[in-house]
Amino acid sequence: MRVGRYSIKLSRSEKVLFPEGGITKGDLVRYYRRIAEVMLPHLRDRCLTMHRFPEGLNGEGFYQKDIADYFPEWIDRETVAKEGGEVTHVVCNKAATLVYLANQACLTMHVWLSRTDSLDRPDRVIFDLDPPDDDFAPIRMGARRVREIMEEVGLAPFLMTTGSRGLHVVAPLDESAHFDEVRDFAHRLAQVLVGRHPEDLTVAHRKNKREGKLFLDYLRNSYAQTSVAPYSVRARPGAPVATPLDWRELDDPDLRPRRYHIGNIFRRLGQKRDPWSGIGRHRRALGPALEALTKLEE
Repeated sequence: MRVGRYSIKLSRSEKVLFPEGGITKGDLVRYYRRIAEVMLPHLRDRCLTMHRFPEGLNGEGFYQKDIADYFPEWIDRETVAKEGGEVTHVVCNKAATLVYLANQACLTMHVWLSRTDSLDRPDRVIFDLDPPDDDFAPIRMGARRVREIMEEVGLAPFLMTTGSRGLHVVAPLDESAHFDEVRDFAHRLAQVLVGRHPEDLTVAHRKNKREGKLFLDYLRNSYAQTSVAPYSVRARPGAPVATPLDWRELDDPDLRPRRYHIGNIFRRLGQKRDPWSGIGRHRRALGPALEALTKLEE
């Protein structure tokens, strides 16, 4: 496949990766080639973790952080220090990189909350909302409440289905604060919400301590943690897609975390633009939000 200046040799395109629906690796490659224009702004300059399934969902999948030595030199990369060594991540800045990763049976791209020019300063604060069971109603409620308190402290929240079990609520930041500050802020914000709604929400890490309440997962707001990239395919039957939403879509009774998939996402994008296309214009400094949060805690 020719993608811009690059030529990618495809292999085993007929390999079925999603037995339910018979979705092949060739279908995955074509999806990522077609979605590239919309997806790349959400990947650009971010370290990436790959979730690969060479034999499809019926085989064994694995997460891969370090770029393989056989990956072509034209793929952008970033080397990051870690305890006892270093790891070199793929950085997906090109449509050709998306196609190459899909041909490696990388179903899902998970990205850092910071960019390569400021690895220790995130430009996102995120809450991951997963239900205690299969009931989606608590997720709707939790997302609305996270939105309300984010707006109270002056942030601009955005919404996305994860393509798996829940929703992400994300607010863009201006990279003025370190990860430790952002994580502490997210924890305190969650604690205020739990104080307001103790019957519905919890920040308990252990599942056996949650008592059926919705967990406000703020733990992704840490250095080197990742979240699923917008428009990534998930390793679930039917190839669902993590999909940015308008807030009014939360009122749709048919909304579910896996509503959008590679078979219908382009129809959606043909009817409306990416709701996250202007997310960078809504970046805020953490300082004023911290001041507002302190007043809520009083």
